[in-house]
Amino acid sequence: MAAKKFWNWKNEDSGIRRLELYGTIGSETWFDDDITPAMFKQELMSGDGDIEVYINSPGGDCIAASQIYTMLMDYKGKVTVKIDGLAASAASVIAMAGTEVLMSPTAMMMIHDPMTAAFGNEGDMQKAIEMLSEVKESIINAYEIKTGLQRAKISKLMEQETWLNAKKAIELGFADGMIESSVPVNTGVDGLLFSSKVAAAQLFNKMGLKQAPADAQKSEANAGRKVSDLKRELEVMKHLI
Repeated sequence: MAAKKFWNWKNEDSGIRRLELYGTIGSETWFDDDITPAMFKQELMSGDGDIEVYINSPGGDCIAASQIYTMLMDYKGKVTVKIDGLAASAASVIAMAGTEVLMSPTAMMMIHDPMTAAFGNEGDMQKAIEMLSEVKESIINAYEIKTGLQRAKISKLMEQETWLNAKKAIELGFADGMIESSVPVNTGVDGLLFSSKVAAAQLFNKMGLKQAPADAQKSEANAGRKVSDLKRELEVMKHLI
């Protein structure tokens, strides 16, 4: 059974090669798979000329993203990254390989600390923590090369799980411009930077504050509810804001 690829090549009449990265990076195919990285590299190097990389991805395996980033950085032609939907997590790392990174006016980019699942004793947990720390440093390398931002600032943005609209991504150096050249970048409107973790913490704190007298009945009803129930409601609310 052929492996399900998360990338797709399309031939453009202009002669520019088009690579689409739509969906989860490394889904079902890359992890512990020696064939898939070789397959991607073979397809990448099978042609020449400039490449346009279209990204709409929630992220995925950071090792796969690292390898794709390196392959694109090593590619001889110009690599133009076009984020037409979302470049989150590992997908944002791949985006940093672009000679030029462009975003749709409606696109978003998200960066955050790497995550993993670990099982074992205290020593195993410590190794997992150390591994995550090293992975984060390697990811910061890619962001630093592209943006020129201080590592401490990048680290903080990752820690807070930061979402950037196109204008803010351009302001911070994660992107170079917008896909639609007719859209002015300096519109006088502030770019949006949204910290998911900070907003969630603030919202949760507000939910725990005393209610006004007019809301006494509602507060009384909430008093007997479990914190876990409130957290579940918060998670739902986070996806709606």
